[in-house]
Amino acid sequence: MSYSLQLYTLRNAIQEDLPGTIRKVAGIGFTQVEPYNFVATAKELGAALRENGLTAPSGHAPLLSQDQDQIFAAAKELGITTVIDPYLPAEHWQDAETIQATAAKLNAAARKGAEYGIRVGYHNHAWELQSTIEGKTALEYFEGLLDPELVLEVDTYWVAVGGQDPVDILTKLGDRVKFIHIKDGPLNTDTKAQQPAGQGKIPVWDVINAAKSLEVGVVEFDDYSGDIFDGITQSLSFLNSSANATEGAQA
Repeated sequence: MSYSLQLYTLRNAIQEDLPGTIRKVAGIGFTQVEPYNFVATAKELGAALRENGLTAPSGHAPLLSQDQDQIFAAAKELGITTVIDPYLPAEHWQDAETIQATAAKLNAAARKGAEYGIRVGYHNHAWELQSTIEGKTALEYFEGLLDPELVLEVDTYWVAVGGQDPVDILTKLGDRVKFIHIKDGPLNTDTKAQQPAGQGKIPVWDVINAAKSLEVGVVEFDDYSGDIFDGITQSLSFLNSSANATEGAQA
């Protein structure tokens, strides 16, 4: 399992200086990133990633509302092998029929992605966990409608904010989960209150261990009241030190 950084975390810095921001990310020790809305910035971003030896195994793009061919072409240019739809608002998760329609659209997007050699996934927020369909959370119901090749990126913080136990949800979703978002904080909707991994209420290491088919753990802050570069540095240090401690104990 490896670590990545969701670049939305650094959206303000990227708007001011994309190449300089990517250089700082590499200097902190990240070797992978997860770009967002990357169609517009593909050329500049691709050059910055190559220059700093970074790869982008996954990326966020609005597959259900924008041109999929453009998205997949840009992803291929950047070396992204999994494109994840990052957001559908709460009204899409309140009834079975709407969720079925969303699953059908994502399944169709996955078929198109396969033509480019690209896998498709979905990333949750809190409302997919706050809504119950046929005795399951909307996210679990949705997962049951997806074709086998689709994957989930579980935002473990928003699972907890949505009132569910992320360890339990990851266990239930099983092998479908190939990516998680690792973030921490007080478990409320005040994004400015989010904290570096290991400093809030999320049992980060229990969460990581619950995702048995995990490929990449993606560090993200939706927002942060401190210096964001310091925040991501603290998160990566915590993850690396915890991993080293776990390996040492196993040895």
